[in-house]
Amino acid sequence: MTILSADEAPFSLSSRPDYAAALQQLREASRAYYGGESGLLDDAAYDRLRRSVLAWEAEHPDEVAQDSPTGLVGDGAAPVGDIAHTTRLLSLDNVFDADGLIAWGASLQRRLGRELAGGFTVEPKMDGAAVAARYRDGRLVQIITRGDGTHGEDVSHVIGTMDGLPEQLPFPATFEVRGEVLFTQQQFETANEVRTAHGAPVFANPRNGTAGTLRAKDRPYRLAMTFWAYGAVELDGVALAPAGATHAEVLAAVARAGVGTTADTPAGLHVVATLAEAQQKVDEIAAMRPGLPFGIDGVVIKANDAAEQAAAGYGSRFPYWAIAFKLPAVERQTVLRDVVWEVGRTGVLAPTAILDPVDLDGSTVTRATLHNPADIRRRDLHLGDTVTVYKAGDIIPRVQAAVPGLRPDGAREVPLPTACPQCGGGINKDQERWRCARGTACALPALIEYAAGRDMLDIDGLGRTYVKALIESGDVADVADLFTLTEEQLTAASGSARRGAKLAAQIEAAKSRPLSRIFCSLGVLGTGRSMSRRIAAYFGTMDAIRRADAERMQEVDGIGGEKAPVIVEQVASLSAVIDKLVAAGVNMREPQQPEATREGPLAGKTVVVTGKMSGPLAGAGRTEVNALIEKAGGTAGSSVNSRTTYLVCAPSASGKPSSKAVKATELGVTVLTPEAFAELVADYLTGS
Repeated sequence: MTILSADEAPFSLSSRPDYAAALQQLREASRAYYGGESGLLDDAAYDRLRRSVLAWEAEHPDEVAQDSPTGLVGDGAAPVGDIAHTTRLLSLDNVFDADGLIAWGASLQRRLGRELAGGFTVEPKMDGAAVAARYRDGRLVQIITRGDGTHGEDVSHVIGTMDGLPEQLPFPATFEVRGEVLFTQQQFETANEVRTAHGAPVFANPRNGTAGTLRAKDRPYRLAMTFWAYGAVELDGVALAPAGATHAEVLAAVARAGVGTTADTPAGLHVVATLAEAQQKVDEIAAMRPGLPFGIDGVVIKANDAAEQAAAGYGSRFPYWAIAFKLPAVERQTVLRDVVWEVGRTGVLAPTAILDPVDLDGSTVTRATLHNPADIRRRDLHLGDTVTVYKAGDIIPRVQAAVPGLRPDGAREVPLPTACPQCGGGINKDQERWRCARGTACALPALIEYAAGRDMLDIDGLGRTYVKALIESGDVADVADLFTLTEEQLTAASGSARRGAKLAAQIEAAKSRPLSRIFCSLGVLGTGRSMSRRIAAYFGTMDAIRRADAERMQEVDGIGGEKAPVIVEQVASLSAVIDKLVAAGVNMREPQQPEATREGPLAGKTVVVTGKMSGPLAGAGRTEVNALIEKAGGTAGSSVNSRTTYLVCAPSASGKPSSKAVKATELGVTVLTPEAFAELVADYLTGS
């Protein structure tokens, strides 16, 4: 069951003036929502406000305002237009948890006078704009917005801009298809690049951008969008599907005509027999949400049988035979208070937004990603702005845009650094991602911490405080200097003879780490733990790596034409550091895999790991498990696809499958528990 936080739950309106004020706020927010403007409320706040108004109206039926928008399609705020719909194009009622879905199922059963016999369909609820598209003799002739459900605006000027809605069908069919148009995440990013190139402000989010793009007729550019159908009706007395066709059969007919449908999305269209099975599919689609290439704000459950739909009937705003199960918000609004700049291990100046706390996808967010100075200016961000923050799954939250209508007086542009925030030196501004002019030398603290990490040199206990002391004392100027430190120097940095002795022993042990770990500790641009293992395994020695040119470097799996010269250049620039490592007696060879490994249990297989490990692998990180996969002859993958052999995944505490587990099930990929995987590779569990 979805548990609403206090911030999400409806609040109580205690008086008629409260109700009147809430109605006005709802109207203003609805106009912005459906008009393509920057929303004055985010989705969660909008839903909360609307539920509060509905609760008050239910408790005071004799005092409901005659002009209340709650009984109208689109809350009465969507631009209406003058094109009559073939049949009413309604919105959907909402539930927010499993209990709400059960209650809806009970009301549907009461309307039918019996249990539903034809089953349910389950499909994603796209976070875009509803439209009706009319085909005559196979040609797309008109697109109409939903409007008030009976009339909409003619937006046929966008014909030819939507993937999934072809201008010409392969056969001369006549019908009206209904669905959702939206920007995919990639289309949204491209749209904002095009808009800023033309001097226009960025869209606050894909949904608002879609609404604005549908209505705009005088732009000097066109923006690509995507359409997915969720239904079809007769046009000019001609039907696409046979009379009595189920919802799933109608969408199948639409797909055969060449139009994209919800069944074509990664989330798919599912036909189930019971509401309990529908809830299971809701959970699975919710788990897939972070990996979808477009935004969804819920999952739609419908009665599949046409006769049962007709028997259940329609209200003034929504059909009684369908419901939207709303998912927790992954997009919220909060206030941007500050931007802090840090220098990463490669010298890049990385900005981070400091925000007023906001509940987002089940966690409290106070910081979010900003990309670079150019992007900050493109998004016209000011300190004090109300900003849209987006998060999906375990992705780091990012700031999407400001809400200009809520900008306070005196707000000032986010200041950009004039000197390196780490060392105070100059900044290289040749690229959008600014760097300290000193490069990795400036980022030395971050680089040393990175090198000492568990997955690299594994110098246990060498944390930020001790690293800072070693750098400030002049004892460490690069990674190689770690291996020349004396126990006395380490004691002085740590303030303890015991800790100094322990660190000295850890550093001595680090000298014998495999070449892949030594190479990874150098912080070469474009490489991480997995890539360092591939490079070390391919070349075998540091000398061979140093001799490689860009053409030879491309022979390593996963290194392309753009990355290869960068790696070669970086290795060359680290020549002095590598020489110092050799002089300090650090290992420069990668252990050769035994012949048995090439025929090991994972030979020729691709394995993806997700979640927390348990059993014999308890405490092992993803990097360690990936190393184990390669040691057993396999290839470690990052995402589940048709080439994946196994997904190693522990069952979640909630019982809901992860998005990767759902994808694996769809593709027929074998899912192993950590215990089963450990048994499979038992002969390779010692060391990494």
